[in-house]
Amino acid sequence: MITTPQHMLSKKVASMSESATLEMSKKARALREKGLDVISLSLGEPDFDTPQHIKDAAVEALANGYTKYTPVSGLSDYVEAIQEKFARDNDLHFEKNQIVVSNGAKQSIANVCLSILDSGDEVIVFTPYWVSYVEIIKFAGGTPITISASIDQDFKVNPKQLDEAINHKTKAIIFSSPCNPTGSVYTRDELEGLAEVISNYENIIVISDEIYEYINFTGQHASIGAIDGMKDRTATINGMSKGFSMTGWRLGYMGAPAWLAAACTKVQGQFTSGAASFSQKAASIALNTDLGPSYEMREAFIKRRDIVIDLLKEIPGIKVNHPTGAFYLFPDISAYFGKSNGSVIIDNSNDFAELILESAHVALVAGSAFGNDNCVRISYAASEDLLREAVKRIANCLKEFK
Repeated sequence: MITTPQHMLSKKVASMSESATLEMSKKARALREKGLDVISLSLGEPDFDTPQHIKDAAVEALANGYTKYTPVSGLSDYVEAIQEKFARDNDLHFEKNQIVVSNGAKQSIANVCLSILDSGDEVIVFTPYWVSYVEIIKFAGGTPITISASIDQDFKVNPKQLDEAINHKTKAIIFSSPCNPTGSVYTRDELEGLAEVISNYENIIVISDEIYEYINFTGQHASIGAIDGMKDRTATINGMSKGFSMTGWRLGYMGAPAWLAAACTKVQGQFTSGAASFSQKAASIALNTDLGPSYEMREAFIKRRDIVIDLLKEIPGIKVNHPTGAFYLFPDISAYFGKSNGSVIIDNSNDFAELILESAHVALVAGSAFGNDNCVRISYAASEDLLREAVKRIANCLKEFK
């Protein structure tokens, strides 16, 4: 086995943390390879198959010869489908040159950060945050500044907190709604409050991650870019992975001011070029035809959420809110800090997640990876039977801790 001397790595890579969700998934796989029955509730991936009509569209595209390079910013008909989707669902009206298709929403976020950040620039990150935000910001040369919202705030940052965090170094603000990892959803009124603060400051870009838009249980998704005065300073990020169960298709997209879209196209052109041709053809069909399968998935997630919440509430010491989107719960498990079963002491969320994996054979993700060490993330993108069994195992394991 060849090992790489650490001094050969760049400082950027050497200082980068591995994705906690992928790391936990790797540990779960290792235990499975040993023959253990591990229930994985760690990855953010719908357990549903991609709807058949979307797969059929990809097969047709392949048969029609869509196997070549694509324009960096996206195939024309997919860009048009995205235009229609933004107008229909978000009251956002973009020209074609304001839309960039990428190899996943993660690349869209990286493109924006690489396009706007220089050393010394700060990016305000609403916390809890998705694990990759901080690492992407740092890799692009920026400095992440976190604002924390607790479970008692439904994990949502308020305008006063935002106003206090902004200074002359602030270049951008990033958050997700519906949120990964908390499932919290910002209402239109809440976003207007944040927008009012942002409007007092020039030269701040908002990166609004809306990848879970179609897994929204409130009945009304709100985009901060659609609020008066915000469109020209917002990059609205979305993609196909969550709402259409197309994680492996690697398709994200963004709508942004033309100057920023051009910069992102320039960056992407040097790194990956355009996304896969047949994937884009299928996604064009997905956005503008039958959304029924997406809504069916959403209804299933609502039912699963309620099952897991009810079961978690039966475990002494665990505090859980009532998220209104995505497919995650982010319970506060800090009541178990300092407790022991005689051989193991739980001191933090990492200890808790490791214990549950090793003893209960359930894979969760420590809240420290998302900026809140009092919590753990539970994905309920699994069958109802598996979810019931997983929480049963967790409860039985925690009974031993006093």
